[in-house]
Amino acid sequence: MPLPLLALMLGVFCVGTAEVVIAGILPEMSADLDVSVPTVGLLVTGYALGVTIGGPIITLLTTKWARKALLLGLMGIFIAGNLVAALAPDYATLMGARVFTSLSHGTFAAVAWHVAALMSPPDKQATAMAKIALGFNFANVLGSPIGTFIGQQFGWRATFVFITAFALVCVLLIQRFVPSGLSTEDEGAAEVSGSVRQQLKVFRKGSLQLSMLITVLAQGAVFTTSTYLAPLLRDVGGFSAPMVGVLLIVFGVGSVLGNILGGKAADKNVMRGVLGAQAALLGALLLFWGASPYTVPAIIALFVFGAAGFSIIPALQARILAVASAAPALALSANVSAFNLGNGLGAWLGGTTIDLGLGVRAVTLTAALATTVALALSLLMWARTRRESPELPALDASTADVALSRKAS
Repeated sequence: MPLPLLALMLGVFCVGTAEVVIAGILPEMSADLDVSVPTVGLLVTGYALGVTIGGPIITLLTTKWARKALLLGLMGIFIAGNLVAALAPDYATLMGARVFTSLSHGTFAAVAWHVAALMSPPDKQATAMAKIALGFNFANVLGSPIGTFIGQQFGWRATFVFITAFALVCVLLIQRFVPSGLSTEDEGAAEVSGSVRQQLKVFRKGSLQLSMLITVLAQGAVFTTSTYLAPLLRDVGGFSAPMVGVLLIVFGVGSVLGNILGGKAADKNVMRGVLGAQAALLGALLLFWGASPYTVPAIIALFVFGAAGFSIIPALQARILAVASAAPALALSANVSAFNLGNGLGAWLGGTTIDLGLGVRAVTLTAALATTVALALSLLMWARTRRESPELPALDASTADVALSRKAS
């Protein structure tokens, strides 16, 4: 991986770890802060709401900032928030620190994706964005377990100290390897560098609205099943609790592979990448439903589900970049919010399925239904746009020169 993309990916890994690590240290935080476990769990909700609401707003307000300066500034907010969290004397201060930290999350991810695209040739932009999205994969596979171990061994505050220290390393890497000179002017979108009203006009496009709805449904389908993987594997597959931990690594490896393959497919043709990823997800969910009671087939199906589920991320982000070239960072940030809404929708759909008495195995069928709706909408979108160019927006020549000269050095 080129060093500029590696620096951005590690930054995304850092913010992704900060979002999910709370789940592993809930008991320690509950005991130390003298609040219930569900109350501590609201720290996750508060963070997610901050990402969903604050991301597009922060992105909109910083649209004229040079991309590198914005990335460094967002990491500064992230570091300050996690440092306050590590020192928080009570629950209220910790919640405030979490919400403050979350304001950097959506915009950082969106700008990182956008900068990765700017530094890449048009036929490699989706792959570049997939490499950035690997940060979120590794946050779940590595960051959360490491943060949980640190919190259990040295106290939950040490987890936030670890995240803060890693973020400082990311700042140094971004400062060293991400090229300067990437700004709205470099992107060749002169009309975008004007007013807020001009930025918001991008959301009038029906294709963008439909793309974001598809993101919510497709991501919701993934989380309908992934949220309940542990009971699905234990109660339906008959795996032991320690074995479930191993199988989650299998799922994580599949997610990394799927992320890469999804980016490569979208590089060749964005809409075919979107349709292919969702068709693969639908097939994987049906396979998982059929294979879940059987040991070896269940393991294979779990791997396939991980690959298919995470192949949708670069494909959907590439589609957003293709239809919102007038305000790419803002649209990508809004799509990060759509992913978070999908996470919440999926968890609710899976829980509702179980509460209705259909059993935990049925969450795969509920997810398949959501995927079917998303796929149908994608086919509708493809029918409406089949005459458009499938390629992503080309780089501005000056930006390409900056990126290429940086790579040469």
